[in-house]
Formats: sequence, structure tokens, C-alpha cells
Amino acid sequence: MNKQHQVILSLGSNQGNRHENIEHCIDLLHREVGTIVAVSKLYESDSWGFDSDSFYNCAVVMHTHKTAQKVLKNILKLEKKLGRIRTESESYQPRIIDIDIIAFDTEVFQSDVLEIPHKHLQNRLFVLLPMNDIASDWVHPILNKSILELLSLCDDKGNCKKIANLNAPLEKIRLDNFNYIAVEGNIGAGKTTLVGKIAEDFNAKTVLERFADNPFLPKFYKDQNRYAFPLEMSFLADRYQQISDDLAQFDLFKDFIVADYHIFKSLIFAKVTLAEDEYRLYKTLFDIIYREMPKPDLYIYLYQNTERLLQNIKRRGRSYEQEIPAEYLEKINNGYLDYIKTQKDLNVLIVDVSERDFLKNQEDYTFILDEIQKKLN
Repeated sequence: MNKQHQVILSLGSNQGNRHENIEHCIDLLHREVGTIVAVSKLYESDSWGFDSDSFYNCAVVMHTHKTAQKVLKNILKLEKKLGRIRTESESYQPRIIDIDIIAFDTEVFQSDVLEIPHKHLQNRLFVLLPMNDIASDWVHPILNKSILELLSLCDDKGNCKKIANLNAPLEKIRLDNFNYIAVEGNIGAGKTTLVGKIAEDFNAKTVLERFADNPFLPKFYKDQNRYAFPLEMSFLADRYQQISDDLAQFDLFKDFIVADYHIFKSLIFAKVTLAEDEYRLYKTLFDIIYREMPKPDLYIYLYQNTERLLQNIKRRGRSYEQEIPAEYLEKINNGYLDYIKTQKDLNVLIVDVSERDFLKNQEDYTFILDEIQKKLN
């Protein structure tokens, strides 16, 4: 589960409806580039370096898996979409929107088109003041100074004042109204990736399945008949132990918890893999355990067609998964969907991600968040 980058952007506008331009830019950044997790107040400042109308400015913190170069490419495209026309002139000019990368994690980077951290950030109040709203703990990786220290040393004497609050996109999606969300899906559906993104974006606690520690798994893929029962029993015992231990660390009434599995997946896989008499014994034990387990407030099932699952499995390259047959994946999918239909007390959201890649495409990730939001309404 790769951690997302934290990017700080500075936004400015001094043409047209400046407030509307900024809000529209924030929304498009969130939907097309990366997840906007924090937004500063809106500031009005004198134009810097040239005579013109005053600017409206803000700063945002964005999460993304993209590289800094890819983010730059995306925001230049977005500026053009919003109506900015760049010229060859190196002098400052009025603009309908301006988006600058101020910081990218704690990286130090310089090229002909991009310098991180931004070389002028310590000299500009309209950058430092909004940053202090949302990233006051950020430390300049070259100057080794905090935002407050940079503010105290800044020579910018221009007028820069707070004028309004801005809406942050994630404020509309109150996932913390759910205390416990479980994300499920077939092998290769991307459940752990989604859990990682949600946890980082919404500051949630995670419960992640320890699939790689099971010694029966590689043996099962080579000889399913022989190793199915010990595999499923060991998974059940491990999941029960892990969920009990992990959830015991949290307060289910206060903490926001997101897990990449729910224990009833054990029954789904067991029904597919076990002989009929083994399954009857297994289900008896499962029912006893299941009654004791806390149930998620929201259960998300990521549906993905078999062809896409096989592509994902091949791409992630786990050797013991490479021989999984398509028929097995289809049985698992059908097992999930059939079992979900019987769960009258489970708050279920099924999201078809067969044609979506929420790791690479921000639009696909925000689509899932929108679907979750509908369950809150």
C-alpha cells in the first residue's frame, strides 16, 4: 500500500469573479488532479511585482500518487481549461487563475520548469499566510524553518488580509459519520488500495488483512482439494484474532476505522473451496464466531469483472496467485453477491469498478466518494 504524496498548492486570481474562480479551481483540482484534504481561508492581497487589481489567494493541501512532474502537467492543463492564457513574456501579468506548486512532501527538486520548494515562497505573505492556516507544521527543507519562522522573517510589506472562508471538498463527505467501514472485493479488486487512500484522506485508523503470513496459501493454489480446509480454518482463526485485537485498540464510538476485509469473507471463500461436508462443519464454527464480531456501519463491495481481476493479479506479480483460474474468481464474485443479498441488517454499497482505476484516475476515486456520500444522504 503506497503512501500518497502531500502537495501544497498556492492559488490566485485577479480577473473576473475572483472568489468564484478560486472555488471552481479547488473543485476541479479535487476531481481531476488529486484529493484536496485542506483549504485555507481566502485572502486578498496587493498584486506582487506589477501594478494591477488585487488578487484573491488561498492554499490547499492535496494528496496524490502522481509525481511532481505529472502534477505540474495536470495543473497547467487545468489553468488552460479555466481560461488562463500564458504568454512568452517573463513579466508578471493579470490572470484569471494561477496555480503554483509550493511544496511536494519534503522533496528538494529543480529543473527548467519546476523548482520545489517554490523559490519565492518565503518572500510572499500571500503564500505564507494561507499556508499557516493549513500546514503550520511544515518545515522548509532547505532553510529548515517553520512557517511561523518564515513569516517573522518575511520582508513583504504588502497588504494581505483574510476576507472569507472557503469550502473544502471533503467537508461535504462526512465519512466520520460512520465509525467502522469495511471494504471488500474479489482477489485483485483493489480493496487495500482504496482503504489506504480513504484512511490518509480522512485521517482514519486502518485494519488490514495479513494475507501474506498464511503458510497454507501457496500450497492451496497448487493443490486446492488437499489444502482447502486447513487454509480456510487458519484464515478464519487469524481474521477473528486480528479483528478482535485491532478493534480492541480503538473506540468504535469515537474513532473512524476502515478495514480492507470483513470476517464474513471467510464464509464466501469457504463455500467455494470446501467440499459439502467440510463446509457444513465450517459454517457451524463460523456462525458462532460471527455473532460475536462487531458489524461495520457501511460495507462496500468493489465489484470487478473477471478479465480485469486477472489483469490486476498479473500486474501485482505475486507468484502464488498467477495460476488462479478465471472460474475460481467468478465463483468468488457470485458468492459475494449471493451472500450480500441475504444480509438484511448489513448496510451495503456495491460499486462496479470494472472500468475504473481509482489509483491512477482521480475522477474514478471521486466517483467512489460520491457513491459513499449518497449512502449518507
